[in-house]
Amino acid sequence: MADLPVAPGPLAVGLSAALQRAGLPVTADRAARLARALRLVPPVDRDSLYWTARVTLVPTRAQLPLFDAVFSAVFDGRLDPADSRGDDAAPPAVGSEPRTRPVPPDRRRSDPATSAPDDGPRAGSPGAGDADGAERETVLAVASAQERLGTTAFAELEPGELAEVRDLVRRLVLATPQRLSRRSRPGQGRRIDVRRTVAAAQRRGGDVERLVFAERRPRARRLVLLCDVSGSMQPYSRVFLTLLQGAVADASAEAFVFATGVTRLTRQLAGRDVDAALARAAAVCTGWSGGTRLAASIEEFLAVFGRRGMARGAVVVVLSDGWATDPPEEVAAAMARLRRLAHRIVWVNPRAAAPGFAPRVGGMAAALPFCDAFVSGHSLAALQEVVAAVRAG
Repeated sequence: MADLPVAPGPLAVGLSAALQRAGLPVTADRAARLARALRLVPPVDRDSLYWTARVTLVPTRAQLPLFDAVFSAVFDGRLDPADSRGDDAAPPAVGSEPRTRPVPPDRRRSDPATSAPDDGPRAGSPGAGDADGAERETVLAVASAQERLGTTAFAELEPGELAEVRDLVRRLVLATPQRLSRRSRPGQGRRIDVRRTVAAAQRRGGDVERLVFAERRPRARRLVLLCDVSGSMQPYSRVFLTLLQGAVADASAEAFVFATGVTRLTRQLAGRDVDAALARAAAVCTGWSGGTRLAASIEEFLAVFGRRGMARGAVVVVLSDGWATDPPEEVAAAMARLRRLAHRIVWVNPRAAAPGFAPRVGGMAAALPFCDAFVSGHSLAALQEVVAAVRAG
């Protein structure tokens, strides 16, 4: 798996082997399916890994207790997967018996001179226990590293870990709720589609044999992201820009950054090459790591882009800690104007996760009454709340 220290193949094989030894008949196809699932949707914590493994490896409800016991043994270290059956005298489980192949008659006699050399420990040998322990340690290390990547704040990650997290953030899908457009299509609506009804009648010699009804087409609401790139947001800016790049490439979102002014980055962030997109964005961005004019930036966005329709009916996501040099009343006035245009405003403040945080003063306190959702987004797991808030109706 490209997003984990160990690829999804070895992780899937290791977990499947532990389940097989415990008596759960995990097939090679299911192990391969788990590897593909981990590659497509990298787990951000142990719960997501559990559900991914459960739905891909367990076909029946009767196998769930055994799966839960082995999963807990592997990732909690409370049980040895090899002893999860709980009875040493019990016969071998189905699927766990060692497979043997009949020996041809001419090779049944042992011949030390022609015997194949021993190339390693076999099942049941002392060396096999060491291999099992190493495999279990590998799986535990993978789960621990994955949990750290998912729950640690972006500002506290090492550079290598931050690069892995950015790869995971790039795969987050920001999907907005749908609304009915003005365009119609044949359907079960109450309105008669006159054009299609007449066209159908002309194909039948002018006789109207049936009425064609129309319904309005659903379409996703526009997604607009405004990211604060001032100095106080520097530990989070590059991760958030990666989120913006993924939203532009996959969800046709509109992306802006602001500090003392607004810069539109939709064109620069388009494309699948993340590094090239971020390099283009950095080349045109102004005010990076400087001060924040929150009210002035929102007003500029509304004046240049918002009132032309970009913010009208859209889901607007503001990624900022709310630290601004503008007076709070100006921030409140700008947010009130944005609120009248937008369908929904989601505010992402990475400092909201700090102990004792409370937006009582300043720009954040002034902006909060106009927000529909307020989330931290400080870590990979916290960004899942951002995804849910954007998707909410």
